Amino acid sequence: MNLLKHYVSNTMTSFIENVKLRNETLFYFGLICLVFAIICLILTKVSDTQVLGVSAWYKPFKFALSTFLYAWAMAWYCYELPTFNINSFNWAIIILLGFEVIYVAIQAGRGQLSHYNSTAPIYSFLYSMMALAATLATLYTAYVGLLFFTNEFPHLPVHYVWGIRMGIFIFVIFSFEGFVMGSRLSHTIGGEDGDTGIFLVNWSTKFGDPRIAHFIGMHALQVLPLLAYYMLKDIKLTIFISILYGILAIFTLVQALQGKPFFRG
Repeated sequence: MNLLKHYVSNTMTSFIENVKLRNETLFYFGLICLVFAIICLILTKVSDTQVLGVSAWYKPFKFALSTFLYAWAMAWYCYELPTFNINSFNWAIIILLGFEVIYVAIQAGRGQLSHYNSTAPIYSFLYSMMALAATLATLYTAYVGLLFFTNEFPHLPVHYVWGIRMGIFIFVIFSFEGFVMGSRLSHTIGGEDGDTGIFLVNWSTKFGDPRIAHFIGMHALQVLPLLAYYMLKDIKLTIFISILYGILAIFTLVQALQGKPFFRG
């Protein structure tokens, strides 16, 4: 057990050091998001501010944590790309995703909805700007994915490269799946937003919730490359597992669209 703890500790330390070496800008942006996510999590316990019957600080917690994971993953992957303008990518992501996190947090502090809020023209406008920011960040990520498909990486294991390719591909598809919720101005199908949900993420246990597919699909960005590198170690197996992963995300989306909960309370 001590040897395992030592190995995990050394691996994590080495990973953190390498992220910083590969892309110091996104390293610090991600670190700021992680610290802010922890602060928001603490606020869920000490603040009485609520939105739709739950702590207002759960949403900025989730957005900040997700942005942290995205920033560090892309910092790692983009380092491998030849002739890629990393500075433009860095600042585009910081501005676009930073705007989302900041606005979600401001609205949480005010006890107001950040998403689907049409109670005033300014809220509708800022929600539209968040949707635009997310779209631009996703399109930039899709471009990175295209570069991984069109370039060769002889210094990397081929199964790992395919893990990155498939991870980005599924991430992009299910990032755009967010428009399913945006078009409905709701993340609940078959009921009202704010009903009973599971701990922390607050996914509905009574009705359909497209956020589950959104979450599963977007985090293919981290899951599939890690599986490919450490466990699968085979091109065909990596592609096969990636397809199964995508099918899981599609299944949860179809189920949500039918108004059925994935997790039943």
